Amino acid sequence: MKCPYCGYSASKVLNSRPVNDNESIRRRRQCEKCDRRFTTYEKIETIPIMIVKKNMTREPFDRDKLLKGILRSCNKRSITLEQIELLVDEIENQIGVMESKELSSTIIGEMAMKRLKALDEVSYIRFASVYKQFTSIEEFIIELEDIKKLKR
Repeated sequence: MKCPYCGYSASKVLNSRPVNDNESIRRRRQCEKCDRRFTTYEKIETIPIMIVKKNMTREPFDRDKLLKGILRSCNKRSITLEQIELLVDEIENQIGVMESKELSSTIIGEMAMKRLKALDEVSYIRFASVYKQFTSIEEFIIELEDIKKLKR
């Protein structure tokens, strides 16, 4: 495993533990050159799930792309990285157990918005504004009014 800090290729495993109901292994590692610590996750490789985008092109599901989008929406909010990773894990696990190996990007966006709405409303609005491609303040207001109705 290559060190993300110095690029050295040798590291030692400090501890390992199963995560997500034994679906993956979390390993805490230490670089043998710079002594910095980092975490890796090992998962069984499965048949890739294809995402059908709005323009009907297809691409493999990319966990990092989803994670980056959610991280951007949670920027400067009191949400921990662990909470965000758990949210992405839940979406990835839900996708993994679906029978279809080809999903619409809309389904994944809806899963993310549902979880973000429960986690943090501001992050939800940020994500929704990009995902739903808001083009006017009226669209923001409509979305905000929907949130207010749900709180009542």
